[in-house]
Parts: sequence; structure tokens; C-alpha cells
Amino acid sequence: MVRSTLQKSATINSDSFWEIYIPSQMSDGRREVDNFVERIEEWGVSHEESLALRHSLHEAVVNAVRHGNGGDPGRHVRICYRFLNNDVLIEVEDEGRGFDRSTVADPTTDENRIRPGGRGLLMMRHFMTSVEYNDRGNCVTMRRTCQRAKERV
Repeated sequence: MVRSTLQKSATINSDSFWEIYIPSQMSDGRREVDNFVERIEEWGVSHEESLALRHSLHEAVVNAVRHGNGGDPGRHVRICYRFLNNDVLIEVEDEGRGFDRSTVADPTTDENRIRPGGRGLLMMRHFMTSVEYNDRGNCVTMRRTCQRAKERV
């Protein structure tokens, strides 16, 4: 797997980093999404931002487990995230061949509204400040700029 572009930090302040590899099983994915939510809430994001970040990470993990690794528990998904200033940076990478996002049907068009596929990508783009993929298409990097509760007055 390609190594993270996020640099590791051992501190638990505004510049914290976590990285974990999980088997391609949704039970492990859900557990890590829950752990992520606990950390971002401790970090001080609002409830609305917590929901947006939860949904985005969940969709990225679902895509990596189901589509990228085909649900093969022998393959792994790398999840890493970092808190940097007011940004939450997330990377999710699978061991699959990747995909070309231009081939994913737009779920907002009339002809695709009842077809499965594309909704998770749409939701991630909606909730995050930026969503980018590596050239291979097996790693998504997402960023959301947050206003933390302790900074609100």
C-alpha cells in the first residue's frame, strides 16, 4: 500500500494523527468510525460537523471494503486522520485495483435516480471541503474545515 501523505504526530492537541489497518469487514469499519467520532467530539467539533464527518468516513470505508477489496477479510483498509489547526484530514485506502470516478453514474440525473451507485461519493463531496483521489483510484483524501466549539464565543 502507498504510505500516507499525512505526517505522523504523537501529540493529542490541535495536531494529532491516527492510522490503523483493518480487515475488510464492516464490523471493524463501524468500530473505527465510532472511535473517530469520539476523537473528533473530544477535539471540539459541533454535532452537525460530527455528523458530516461520520457520514463521509463511513461512506469511504464502505466503498473501500465492498468495492475496493470486494469484502475480502484477507485484504485491509487503511484509515488515517489528522487534526491540523481547524482542518480534519482523512485518508481511506484499500488494496483493490482502484476505480475511475468519471465512470460512476451521477445519481442526481433522472435516468440514474433509481440505480444504485454514486450516492456515497456524492454525499462525501457534499459534506467535505475537498475530496480527492489518487491516480490509481484506491485512496481517497478528504478535508473538512471545522469551527471547533472552544473557538466559538
